[in-house]
Amino acid sequence: MIELYRTDGPITRVVHEIEDWTWVKLTAPTSEEINRVASALPGLDPDDLMAANDPEEKTRLAYEDSYSLILVDVPTHEVRHTIKTYSTIPLGIIVMPRNVITVCAVDTAALRPFHAGTIRGFSTRSRISFIYQILLRTSLLYQQALTEVDGKRREFEERIESLSDEKDLIRLHELESTLVYFDTSLRGNGSVLARLEHSERLKPGPEEEELLQDALVENRQAVEMAQIYRDIIDGTRDLMSSVMDARLNNVMQRLTSITLILSIPTIISGLYGMNVDLNWMPLALTPHGFGIICGMTSIICVLLSLVLVRRGWM
Repeated sequence: MIELYRTDGPITRVVHEIEDWTWVKLTAPTSEEINRVASALPGLDPDDLMAANDPEEKTRLAYEDSYSLILVDVPTHEVRHTIKTYSTIPLGIIVMPRNVITVCAVDTAALRPFHAGTIRGFSTRSRISFIYQILLRTSLLYQQALTEVDGKRREFEERIESLSDEKDLIRLHELESTLVYFDTSLRGNGSVLARLEHSERLKPGPEEEELLQDALVENRQAVEMAQIYRDIIDGTRDLMSSVMDARLNNVMQRLTSITLILSIPTIISGLYGMNVDLNWMPLALTPHGFGIICGMTSIICVLLSLVLVRRGWM
């Protein structure tokens, strides 16, 4: 999908042709759309437009004769193992002399506020400021996603005593995987921001310098948040393992106690089932001997149960 925006005065509006100072927003573009943009902007390599569609594309900063290519990762919602979580995908920013092109496989939240008019000072005519606003917005988006991930982790920890099936382990694993993706992508984004800080072609002015520094600070803070949350989740995993081990020990302890109690009537019935002279078997010839033996066995089992309960083994 192609969306075209241009700022005239204080208003950013939709346009229908690629003109000077137009922001070309490509979302999951088709080959026809790629060719349309490439033909309208001479010198643009279609392969660079398609780069952001590859989920395996690495973050980088590249300079061509007539444009600069910035590839960063942005967070996006994803469903893994029927669980709604986060992943990261590439966002391509191509800066030309009079145009900015963004390419992403989804309609990312990093770009929506710009054409919605909620970003103060945004103008498609200020190309350098625009790209640093995108990068700052991306860093803030990571922080929001990290806060949401940590909220899910806290919910998980609060009900850890009632967790009992493999789905809970899968949820914890997905949270941990999300933080791994975030940490890797944030470090790549940090490398791109560091290169932009010393870039001659995309050298920021006084206002853009402040935006770039804000983006660097927010990115570093997001990296620290991801590391802290990963350490906390490691502790949560250890806690869950300890809880499950304690549950297993309790179950085995109860089963052992029950086995011990049931062994009493088994032993007595086994003794009376041996082929020996009845004269030598206690209560064998006594009236109601069977009931007396059963009663005594029951009393022994009850007394043993009371002892085990008092010791906390049942």
